[in-house]
Amino acid sequence: MSTLSDVLAEFSSLSGAAVAHLQAVVSEWQLLADLSFSDLLLWVPAEPGRLICAAQARPTTGVTAFIDDRVKAVVALPDFPLLRRAWEEERVVSDDPPVDAPRSWIRRQTIPVRHLGEVIAVIERDTSSLVGREGSLLETAYVDAADDLFQMICDGTFPPPGQPAELHTGPRAGDGLLRLNADGNVVYVSPNALSAYHRLAYNGEMIGQSLAQVTRGLVDDPFDAAELAKRIAEAVEGRPGLRMEVEARAATVLFRALPLRPHGRPSGALVLVRDVTEVRRRDRALLSKDATIREIHHRVKNNLQTVAALLRMQARRSADPSVRQALGESVRRVASIAMVHETLSTSPDDRVDLDQIVDRLVPMISDVAAAETSARVRRVGSLGILGAEMATPLVMVLAEVVQNALQHAFDGAPEEPVPDGGAQVTISVDRSAKELDIVVSDNGVGLPPGFAIEQAKGLGLQIVRTLVEAELLGTIEMGTIDGGDEQGTYVHMTFPLRGRSK
Repeated sequence: MSTLSDVLAEFSSLSGAAVAHLQAVVSEWQLLADLSFSDLLLWVPAEPGRLICAAQARPTTGVTAFIDDRVKAVVALPDFPLLRRAWEEERVVSDDPPVDAPRSWIRRQTIPVRHLGEVIAVIERDTSSLVGREGSLLETAYVDAADDLFQMICDGTFPPPGQPAELHTGPRAGDGLLRLNADGNVVYVSPNALSAYHRLAYNGEMIGQSLAQVTRGLVDDPFDAAELAKRIAEAVEGRPGLRMEVEARAATVLFRALPLRPHGRPSGALVLVRDVTEVRRRDRALLSKDATIREIHHRVKNNLQTVAALLRMQARRSADPSVRQALGESVRRVASIAMVHETLSTSPDDRVDLDQIVDRLVPMISDVAAAETSARVRRVGSLGILGAEMATPLVMVLAEVVQNALQHAFDGAPEEPVPDGGAQVTISVDRSAKELDIVVSDNGVGLPPGFAIEQAKGLGLQIVRTLVEAELLGTIEMGTIDGGDEQGTYVHMTFPLRGRSK
């Protein structure tokens, strides 16, 4: 089945920020489906007047309303009045029940997804209902919590901006759920949540109790106890909190507190708990393997740094300036790869934050070129997180292009000087669901007449072209900026992200 990133990259023109918000919504996908006992479909604009289904979730707590997979299905807004109303009216819309309802029918509701004040998608919520059947206390508590969360999605307050997406190992509705009122007291506790508290050696009554106070007295570590109680209290006050794991009485329990503020009004909090004692025991058995992988990256980094040091020593012993320059460039190339492995040696997976690496690499390049120019290098926009298979060649490409600009952009003839005070190189980044768009520009003297990157004989540009086209499957264009008072050179590179970034 296609992932959300694949569908958005192929059919949508949403901005990178909007895509990130939808990915955050889908990271909470299963929790919303389970709490509402509903199938969920995410509809995003594909073209004027038409929506495409970008994601689908089925509840593990109830019967699915759809046997088939609806991802990539396309609907026209005039043919789906409920979706059209949610989109145009920017509010939660529910379908009226049939007058002569059969014993089992599908209740349908549409929820607009708001981001930065604008509706960017619509969630369709389909619930298989049984006429005449009264819901249990658990079902009522689940659905009430789901209604509040869906309204917060409509308000644009859930998931909260800036909060990391919830991991797949986080607590789910079926693991254990407690509903707190606006005072932080328990108004509902599920059987599994009660069992988790029993593992923490609590055997008293929970309904009506302050959960923060009860929980604080169960955790062995005073710091963890105070921190967990603080996070529960903050969720009741409306502040989002990350999940937290605590150990007590030889048990390990995972907590996550979600504030409930539909329409901006305080409505308490939802606390999810999961007994992960056995899971953590198995995780400890994998620690040695993870440590080995990180150690390999660490040793590769050390070996690359050793190679760079040897090349640097050889450059200092050479009397030929051209040899010293070539070895110096090799040192920089090796060092850029070493930075990627250094980041991987501290990362829990094979993904790296490219902004971190580039921001460390740029000063190193600037120091090397300091004797030739005092140009300032700055980055505009975020490269984001990428897998190692794309990060390594991309870092090398950026290093080569920036180095090339610093070396050649500001060495104009005396009659066309470039003032050092205003000399600068800019790395402009625009990341969307489909691609990563990077422009490296300078305000230097521009390219010589008749220059074409396809015919460039310099090793640096040949490396750049090979990496961009063969490794990154992208495109590259290099030209002179001719904007009246503005002059200089630009390098425009575009890399597809579909199938690479999750």
